[in-house]
Amino acid sequence: MRVVILAGGMGTRLSEETDTKPKPMVEIGEQPVLWHIMKHYAHFGVNEFFIALGYKGEVIKRFMWDYFHLNGSMTIDGSTRQVEPHGREQHDDWRVHLVDTGRDTMTGGRVKRLEPLLKDGGTFMLTYGDGVGNIDVDKLLAFHRAHGKLATITAVRPPARFGGLVLEGDRVAQFSEKPQTGEGWINGGFMVFEPGVFEYMHDDKTVLEAHTLEELAQAGQLAAYRHEQFWQCMDTLREKRLLDGLWQSGQAPWKVWDA
Repeated sequence: MRVVILAGGMGTRLSEETDTKPKPMVEIGEQPVLWHIMKHYAHFGVNEFFIALGYKGEVIKRFMWDYFHLNGSMTIDGSTRQVEPHGREQHDDWRVHLVDTGRDTMTGGRVKRLEPLLKDGGTFMLTYGDGVGNIDVDKLLAFHRAHGKLATITAVRPPARFGGLVLEGDRVAQFSEKPQTGEGWINGGFMVFEPGVFEYMHDDKTVLEAHTLEELAQAGQLAAYRHEQFWQCMDTLREKRLLDGLWQSGQAPWKVWDA
């Protein structure tokens, strides 16, 4: 199974971090959020990644190169220019395709540019490079295969940004910092697609959410997998600090892998 990760946006609402790096490279703990997403999928046996690059894509390329080449000790022989790794930790068995999809290309356009690499391989997954959750990928895939439509999105409840107030006249009857709101469902990423979705993507200006997914819904080809548990995007510095705090406390709900 393969997964596309959209990693080309500029992340302007997180400019404190994204002036020098793309948003998927903003760190949670000591690793970028992109790494957390990849570890999540790999836990379920999804270990072939197509990373759609755009804004500052070279930063992601450099990270991946260093991650696989500079982990552990090595001996360098200056006379022969040979590098001998040793004592190296076991690597993740990932196959990573780093694909430049244009700095200003829209989300659907980025996926369209990957069509030559994906169209003949059957079902594939797709998610954003800035959101984590404890989604059971096996159950998501089974749900997708059971309904027979071209596409599945994971529907999540938006996390509350503010505390909830219950008022009785001018009196605050109840104050609560709720983990989830009752505002309905939103697209949390963690999607599953059949190659037929490429017919709903036209050029670089195609927006996945406003064009492709809407057209799929109108055609009766879009289903929603409801996820009631933890999900959190990282759009703001406040959300980055929230995720970082969960990770540092050892209570990160999305950490389903062992190491």
